[in-house]
Amino acid sequence: MVISMNVNDFYRSLGLSEKTIEIGEKYEKELKERFEKLDKVAEYNQMKVIKAMQDNRLSDRHFNGSTGYGYNDDGRETLEAVYASIFHAEDALVRPQITCGTHALALALSANLRPGDELLSPVGKPYDTLEGVIGITPSKGSLAEYGVSYRQVDLLPGGAFDYDGIRAAINEKTKLVTIQRSKGYQTRPTLSVERIGELISFIKSIKPELTVMVDNCYGEFVETIEPTDVGADMCIGSLIKNPGGGLVATGGYIVGKKECIDNCAYRLTSPGLGKEVGATLGMNQSMFQGLFLAPTVVASAIKGAIFAARIYEDLGYPVIPNGTEERYDIIQAITLGSAEKLIAFCGGIQAAAPVDSYVTPEGWAMPGYNDEVIMAAGAFVQGSSIELSADGPIAPPYAVYFQGGLTWYHAKFGILMSLDKILKL
Repeated sequence: MVISMNVNDFYRSLGLSEKTIEIGEKYEKELKERFEKLDKVAEYNQMKVIKAMQDNRLSDRHFNGSTGYGYNDDGRETLEAVYASIFHAEDALVRPQITCGTHALALALSANLRPGDELLSPVGKPYDTLEGVIGITPSKGSLAEYGVSYRQVDLLPGGAFDYDGIRAAINEKTKLVTIQRSKGYQTRPTLSVERIGELISFIKSIKPELTVMVDNCYGEFVETIEPTDVGADMCIGSLIKNPGGGLVATGGYIVGKKECIDNCAYRLTSPGLGKEVGATLGMNQSMFQGLFLAPTVVASAIKGAIFAARIYEDLGYPVIPNGTEERYDIIQAITLGSAEKLIAFCGGIQAAAPVDSYVTPEGWAMPGYNDEVIMAAGAFVQGSSIELSADGPIAPPYAVYFQGGLTWYHAKFGILMSLDKILKL
């Protein structure tokens, strides 16, 4: 018996048309050389992770979890030392008790701001879920309720920093500056680590004692350096995004200056307890192993994003970044122009999933968002943005934000399935 080795037979059986398969082959061939460059970045970051694990003498005993108070959890302490090494930071807080990226950001802000302080965003409006944290949208427990004021300076047309506006905004109350690396539900460019470093240098030249925090979600391991390499006092992210490598079930991280991390630890647990408590409940192995896999997983996601950009821009859809630009996060924004196409795109991503492929995504009023949001995510970990997913508000300009893909092959299939759904409208 001869078994066919033609992968296109599988694609046909999974519902892709011949036209869509041909489009995929064309762009995959075109991008081969660029993908090889991405593999070199992944190789560098892989060695960085391995060296950090070796330097901190990682052993299988560190995979043991703790319960109760979590005292003397050697695995937890070693994991945080590994994160500090990778990010070239003084200290790290890496905990399953941090429930998501928004929680990590809220924790860092509330731990390092006091009543009467002012928070400044020099890169415009933050991600939707932070509006409640800050108090832009009234919310119980917001920073505004605790007497922390907020000010923002929008980016100039084209995405440049408004240096004059930033200089004017910094005043005697300004205590902490937050920089969002990724675009969120906006169509601005993602910030490179180099640009973040330039902005930090400018801010510190005006008021050196300011604490600068970077929301690093979706950006880890995309470049060979991280925001803490260019002066960030804190760098923050979610373990169900890039650094979890698709294996971590929950959690978040904060790396940076020891004083800032201590403040975060005391806020997360309790004054007087800090980093000494916090059971890991058997999660240490997945957090180490996911981190180990993260550089290659991130490379797969970036390949998928570039593949999507090239296909959709040639079809006439506005894309950010475009198919030739450098990448600074894993997110691909595609402006589809109609609710029908947005829903079809997300339907294609869902249909390509290994989990819940038979489900049809619909828009709903998600907590923390201003418009109905449609999300496609047939993920092994609920809400895991490093797995193949797509989402966007069902509102003009009807942009979809595509990200993730634990393997390049899955990312490719998801994009082709989304294209097939749109071409059939």
